[in-house]
Amino acid sequence: MIRDYDIKFVNKEITPFGGLSLFLKMLDRCHFDEQLVKSGIPSQGSNRGYNPVQIILGLFAGVWCGASRFGHLDIVRYDTALCNLLGWNRGAGHRAYQRYLNKFSQATNQRVFSELFSWFFSELVFDNYTLDFDSTVMVREGSQEGAAKGYNPKRPGRPSHHPLLAFVSDVRMIANYWLRPGNTSASTNYLSFLEDMLSRLQDKRVGLIRMDSGFFSGNILGYLEQRQLSYIIACRLNNRIKYSLTHEKTWVEVADGLEIAETTYQAEHWDSPKRIVMVRQEVKKRPKAAGKQVRELELFEDEQDFGKYRYSCFVTNLALPAKIVYDSYRGRADSENRIKELKYDFSIDDFVSHNFWATEACGNFIVMAYNFMSLFRHALINSDKKKFLKTIRYELISTPAYL
Repeated sequence: MIRDYDIKFVNKEITPFGGLSLFLKMLDRCHFDEQLVKSGIPSQGSNRGYNPVQIILGLFAGVWCGASRFGHLDIVRYDTALCNLLGWNRGAGHRAYQRYLNKFSQATNQRVFSELFSWFFSELVFDNYTLDFDSTVMVREGSQEGAAKGYNPKRPGRPSHHPLLAFVSDVRMIANYWLRPGNTSASTNYLSFLEDMLSRLQDKRVGLIRMDSGFFSGNILGYLEQRQLSYIIACRLNNRIKYSLTHEKTWVEVADGLEIAETTYQAEHWDSPKRIVMVRQEVKKRPKAAGKQVRELELFEDEQDFGKYRYSCFVTNLALPAKIVYDSYRGRADSENRIKELKYDFSIDDFVSHNFWATEACGNFIVMAYNFMSLFRHALINSDKKKFLKTIRYELISTPAYL
């Protein structure tokens, strides 16, 4: 039976998100508000408009507190204690966020976020880092700008956006985010994206670039070699590569059910052959193995091992042993975890505006909020496990407090 409690109303302003004060102090110690102004964020056209810094800090606070769309940002507006903590007379309504983000254009996004990301990573101490690239599908329900039918494995035929992301694996942070229409391929605009990425981290040295098969392109390989950048890229399994995989005779077993070999491959328009590391895993011994099976009669009838193995293949310019190349690439899977966290904990795919560049601007600010949360985890949470935002919200942010 539920016990009876006295319910009283007091004059103290209480917030359910008292733990957020730690994160706000971190932003203050980093002088983030000053950097926002220096980056050239758009100004308000009216004296009645909210301070742009307040809008962006409100977005950060809302996302950290669990807001999953613009309408949920009122959680900050109605939390008087939180607004007082931030020094605001009143919080902005969710439409104020949308109106402000509509001021961002393509040129504004490029200027502001290049400046912000360059500043952020220049303050971190790391070098010779591993850079991972990936793309993801964000399904759209309306007729937003740039929403188009394209690759969409979960909801075929639905319009979507197809953003491109760059991850700094060593610090588990995101260094670049470009929104793209849904009908683009994984490698569309990649070279421009990479140039922008390298300019943001120009004071640090790239040790290795890893990409999935969506970036398996002669133009990309040629560019990376011209820049003298080390890479490992998953191969797209065309018929020639499948033939090499299924007819290779010199496999070396490096673990139970795991065999590795290598060869060279030169596509029709490539100017030179490339080193290929081939991997096959026996399905019976490794039922959860990554890779693809080659269907029977897909190539040649004389092959006896159809269905027995899952195959993976990687192109690289590294001179390391094949097993080390394979092990080095496997760490790229962690970028998928970063994307899941962006979607499920930070709701990056649910903050969408009709204006394409407003959606991209909002996505970049959410990525920046993610990076600051990652910095907080590295610096202040003493745990071997990297906790997700949802766990941090339950254990730390959702702490009742009053001023």
